[in-house]
Amino acid sequence: MQRLPSGPHGLSVAQVNELWVRFRAGETVVAIAKAFGRSAGTLYPVVHARGGVAPGPRQRAVRALTSVERETISRGLAAGESVRAIARTLARAPSTISREIQRNAGATTYRAGAADRRAWHAARRPKACRLAQETRLCAAVARKLRAWWSPQQISGWLMTAYPTEAAMQVSHETIYRSLFVQTRGVLKKELTAHLRTARPVRRSKRCARNARDHGSITGAVSIRDRPAVAEDRALPGHWEGDLIQGKNFSFVATLVERWSRYVHLVRVTGKDTQAVTTALIREAPRVPSALMATLTWDRGTEMAAHHRFTVATNVAVYFCDPHSPWQRGTNENTNGLLRQYFPVGMDLSTLTQRQLDAVARKLNTRPRKTLGYKTPAAMLLEAVATTD
Repeated sequence: MQRLPSGPHGLSVAQVNELWVRFRAGETVVAIAKAFGRSAGTLYPVVHARGGVAPGPRQRAVRALTSVERETISRGLAAGESVRAIARTLARAPSTISREIQRNAGATTYRAGAADRRAWHAARRPKACRLAQETRLCAAVARKLRAWWSPQQISGWLMTAYPTEAAMQVSHETIYRSLFVQTRGVLKKELTAHLRTARPVRRSKRCARNARDHGSITGAVSIRDRPAVAEDRALPGHWEGDLIQGKNFSFVATLVERWSRYVHLVRVTGKDTQAVTTALIREAPRVPSALMATLTWDRGTEMAAHHRFTVATNVAVYFCDPHSPWQRGTNENTNGLLRQYFPVGMDLSTLTQRQLDAVARKLNTRPRKTLGYKTPAAMLLEAVATTD
C-alpha cells in the first residue's frame, strides 16, 4: 500500500480529506472538530491556510517510482544484488535505479519508506496560475475587483472585451482561488474585502441560514396568486422588495425589478409600517407606471399597511410563504451585493437618498451574467423604449 506523509497539525491524510469533504458540504469547523474529537483551534489553521478552498487531490506521476518498487530496491540491495539486476527485475533503466539510490543516502543505508516520503514531498512543484503568468490580465482583474465587480462578472466581461485574446481570459474560479489561497501570491489579500461577502475564507453554498420569524399580515395575498407573467420574468414591471438592517436599528428599503434586475434603494426612517409604506409611496413615482405592476415582499410586518401602498400607487402587493426567502431570490441576491457597500455594523441612518442613489447606480451599471453580461440599466432602458 502506498504510504503517504501525515497531514498538518497532527491530522492524518484521511482526516484532512474528511475535513475538506465536510467543510464543502456546509459543516462548520466547530462541528467537524467535535466529530474528530479535537478542538476547533487545531482545524482552523488548516482551513484558513487555504482560504476555505479545498486542495486538489495529489497523484503520483505515471513514470515515477512507486512505494512497491522502492521496497523491491531495498530488498535487492539487502540481498547484495547489483543495480542492473534490480533494474531488470523492475523493467526500469539502470540509471533510474542508480539515481534513486544515490539521492537517498546510498546502497548501505537506503530505506524504502524514507525514500518514498522524501520523493512525495519533493514532488510538490506548484504551477503558477494564469494570473501569475499574465501581468496584464492580473492588473485588469484587480482593477475590476476594486470597482466591486464579482469574479464571475469579471470573467464574463473579459470574454466580451477580449474575445480573440486567450491571454486575457480567466475563469471566475481561478480568481477566487487566487484571492483565497494566498500561497499563490498573485492578488492581494485585501481585495477579498471587495467581494460580496468580504469573508477571508470561502464558505460552502450549503451553509445553513437561519430563518427569520415574521408576524401575520391582515389581508396578505399569497405569492401563489401572483400573475404567471411575473413568475417567468416574461415581461418587465414586477418587483421584489425587502429591508436590509444596519447598526442602531437602522434600515434601507431595497426594490429590484425581476426582469432587468434594476435596483432602487429607498431611505426609511424606521422599520414600522408607517415609515416604510410612506417611503415606498414616495419612491414609486420615480419608476414609470407601466414598469411597476406588482411588488413581492416577505412576511415582515413593515408591509402590514400594504393596502395603503396599493391605493396610492396602483401596485398589487404579494407576500412570500413564511421562511421562504428563495421566493424572492432576485432581491435576496441583490441584498447580498449591497453588503459590499453597506457592511454589517454600518449605521444606515447616516446615508442620504443621494448617496443611496449613487450606490444603486453602481449596481445598475455592472454587467450581469444572467442578462448575458448586459447591465440592468441597459435592460430597463430597453423596456422603457418598448413601452413608449
